[in-house]
Amino acid sequence: MVRPLFPLIAIALAGTACAPEGRRKDDTPVVVSAIGSADLLVDPASKGIDGAQAVALAATAQGLVRYDANGQIEPALAARWNVFDDARSYIFRLGEARWANGQPVTAEEIVRALRRAVAAHGSGRLGPHLAVIDEIVEMTPQVIEVRLKHPRPDLLNLFAQPELSVARGRAIGGAGPFRIMPGQRDGLLLRPMEEPGDDPAAKPAPEQHVRLRGEWAAAAIARFRAGASDLVLGGSVLDWPIVEQAGIAPENIRFDPAMGLFGLAVLRRDGFLSTPQNRAAVAMAINRADLTSAIAPNWTTAETILPAQLDSAAPPAPAAWATVPPDARQALAAQRVREWQAVHRGPVEIALALPAGPGATLVWGHLAASLIAVGITPRRVGLGDPQADLELIDAVAPYDSGRWYLATACRACSEDAATLIAAARDAPDLYNRTHRIAEADAMLASDVSFLPIAQPLRYSIVALRLSAWRGNARAWHPLNHLRKE
Repeated sequence: MVRPLFPLIAIALAGTACAPEGRRKDDTPVVVSAIGSADLLVDPASKGIDGAQAVALAATAQGLVRYDANGQIEPALAARWNVFDDARSYIFRLGEARWANGQPVTAEEIVRALRRAVAAHGSGRLGPHLAVIDEIVEMTPQVIEVRLKHPRPDLLNLFAQPELSVARGRAIGGAGPFRIMPGQRDGLLLRPMEEPGDDPAAKPAPEQHVRLRGEWAAAAIARFRAGASDLVLGGSVLDWPIVEQAGIAPENIRFDPAMGLFGLAVLRRDGFLSTPQNRAAVAMAINRADLTSAIAPNWTTAETILPAQLDSAAPPAPAAWATVPPDARQALAAQRVREWQAVHRGPVEIALALPAGPGATLVWGHLAASLIAVGITPRRVGLGDPQADLELIDAVAPYDSGRWYLATACRACSEDAATLIAAARDAPDLYNRTHRIAEADAMLASDVSFLPIAQPLRYSIVALRLSAWRGNARAWHPLNHLRKE
């Protein structure tokens, strides 16, 4: 979607860098802008939930577990849990929870909602991981079991995703940690849900409430710059140039050490991209350090698909091109382009699919310059264009598994690599799973099916009053963990 430029123009005219934000009093509701759709109320089973809707879901319709401020698992509807049968069975004992209308949440309702969500999202971003779920059953009114086809020691991260929140239809029927106050037109006014044992007559203090809006990045940044909000969530490289033009004080800009994929997935394996050597030439043409340093400070580059060993039996596999010294890569890439042209007698043209946004345009500019420097003629197309040869993937990993990285990177990878990724999914035990992941990682690296560039760039703009905000690898910031108690 092409976004209007007038909010950007307005904030660009607002002046130079301002002092750290501190004008909003600490006895007023926390005002949050989440970058994304203005329609925040969605059914958890809806497909295509964006970042703003995910924030609203997690705030009003928690799942069995949820993330804390550090991106770690904490209890939600489930008070505690145990793992059995070599991580094939998860037993959740429910705590005391109530719907927004005061009725108790039952195990039967949770099971029904989770089954529905698993069925709905089987073809979405969580699909490769939801497939491992065999059954979700109510054992007693207080106990739920999730039975798996194969062992998954880190399944809790899956159940902390907003798509697996438990709600009665749209998020307004969720079980907290916030309830939506009725009669609101300017976003959502969220009030903390009562905890067991709370005085029913007691009212939360104004600063415990949250005013949540979903809006375009330019509008969200302008609102913060004007002192009318406390937090902007969901920032990425796509809108980062707006922050720089808005003059936000450095003390208010917080980066997440996000882990995931930011790079080019191969979509077509014909023409110049038909051989691993030529795909490696494109990878070598990209000057990662120049690209990242020119766009944002401390943006971490990447040359492997896996950022760490994770659940693989081996460290991340480097591609052969990554062993070439950086100062020699472009010369070698240009040589391979010339060799191709000498045989095929024609220009080398590659279409790159990128999203809209000023940050994507900056990325495009650097990628295009790098490709032109080695003799490749680049062309920019939109995401989903059938003529695209390469597509930019920019995603934070929702799951601590090397298989997510490999499955996400494998858009047009070799049949052997795809078979290994599927074998990792279906492995009968953890030993076989870890080794299939390692083999698939090495296969994708040698096949050059994905061209890593960096780790995803994620940031928030944070008022000084929100002292509990913490950067984390998931770039996830729950609204009930913004202030110190």
